[in-house]
Parts: sequence; structure tokens; C-alpha cells
Amino acid sequence: MDELLVVAGSFVVFQLMFVLASPLLTALFCQGYGNVVPAKHTEWNSRLVSTVHALIVGTFCLYILWFDDAVNKDPVWGEPGLVKLNVAITCGYLVYDLLLLARYWKTMGDGFFVCHHIAALYAYGFVLSRGTAVFLNFRLLSELSTPCEPAVSFSVRWFFEALSVPRSDRRVVLNGIAMSVVFFVVRIAVIPTYYWRVISTLGTPAFERLGPGPQVAWILSSVSLDVLNAIWMYRIARGCYRVVTGSGRKAKSLIPIADTNNHAD
Repeated sequence: MDELLVVAGSFVVFQLMFVLASPLLTALFCQGYGNVVPAKHTEWNSRLVSTVHALIVGTFCLYILWFDDAVNKDPVWGEPGLVKLNVAITCGYLVYDLLLLARYWKTMGDGFFVCHHIAALYAYGFVLSRGTAVFLNFRLLSELSTPCEPAVSFSVRWFFEALSVPRSDRRVVLNGIAMSVVFFVVRIAVIPTYYWRVISTLGTPAFERLGPGPQVAWILSSVSLDVLNAIWMYRIARGCYRVVTGSGRKAKSLIPIADTNNHAD
């Protein structure tokens, strides 16, 4: 019940940020906001809310990973209080974002993200009711971003484009390089550690207590997400290499997937 209240509160807070806080604060602190065409204001505010969500969730994830001894000692059934709080915040955001996509479907709608959000909401509720606290925290950490991770970098790049900043501008190039490096560190470099802990858990009494449903959902979702991350890493690295070496000056985009809507994660 407490988690449901957090979900509801998270939904209301993110909705208010989108409707009130983002337009007011952006107009106050970003002079170029007034020059952005009105049609892009909705996505601007959406991306700003997404960035704030990534900062909040990423901070929680890092704290849990570094300092929550109970969860890290028992990665399956350790006391998941903070993890549940973090996931409840994320669920509230996902509900807000689903409604936002439905409301502005013509300009922001994307069936992939609708499927992703629905699957994520199902998985969070299903897995949290059975355990795997530290593993879910790992997934949140890699998929929902840390303050410098691609979800934020994609938004920053979109902001640059909305403000008509040239792709050759040093800020845009540095943002792309940072996105490539941190994507690797946060999503790719942690894969061996993650699966080493998964393998060490297989066959244990704690793993058996989960039951076949959560076991299959946990393993298949992890593998699927990491295959997708590997593909994204290849595309990001290739685009970054072209820009750094100068071979991609005439390319339409710095990062092939950077123009994708960012509602996830």
C-alpha cells in the first residue's frame, strides 16, 4: 500500500513538473526557449522531466549499490525497502509518460515506448513481489541512467538542436563523446559483474524460492536488454568515431539513435 502511495505521488509530481515547473523555469533561465517553435515545447518539457527523473533514480541506485549492505548481502531476498521506493518513483513516472504519449500521440507517439513502459510496469510489480532486489537495482542503474548517462545526453543534444546549435559546436561534440564513454561504463562494463552475480545465485535456495515465473522473467528480460544495449553501443561508438575523426562532418546526425524519443528508460 505504501508503494502505491509513492506511485501516485510520483505521478502527480512529474505531471506538475511538466505542466508548471518546466515551462516556468526554462523560460526564466534559458533565453533561447522563447525562440523554440511552440510545437517543440511539449517535447522540451517532457525531456526535462525525463532528465530530472534520471537524476533522482540514478542517485538512489548508486546509493543502494554502494551503501545498502542488506540488499547487497542477499541480492535476491535482501530487505528491498529503498529499491521498492526507487521503483515506485519510476512506476509513477512511467504512468505519467504513458498518459503523455497518449495525449500527444501525433507528435510524440511511439509504439515501442508504449510496449516498453507496459512491460516495465508489469516486470517491476511482478519481480518486486518475489525478490531480486539488488538485480532490479542493477537494471534500474543501467537502464534509467546516471546523471551523465545517455538518457540525459540524448536530451541535452535535443536541446542543442532545438536551440539551433550547430552539430560541429564543441559542446555538441563533447556531449556525444561523454555519452559514448558513460554508456559503455554504465551499461556495458557492468555486464560481466551482473551476470557473475546472477550465475552465483542460480540453484541456490533463494533462487528456487522465486518460482519459475519470476525466474524466467528475470533472466530473459536481462538478456534481451543487454543484447539491445550492445547494439546501441556499437551504433553510438561508430557515430562518435566518425565525428572525432572528421569523417562524419557531413553526416546528418552525430549519433544514429540520438533523435529517438527518450521516455524510458
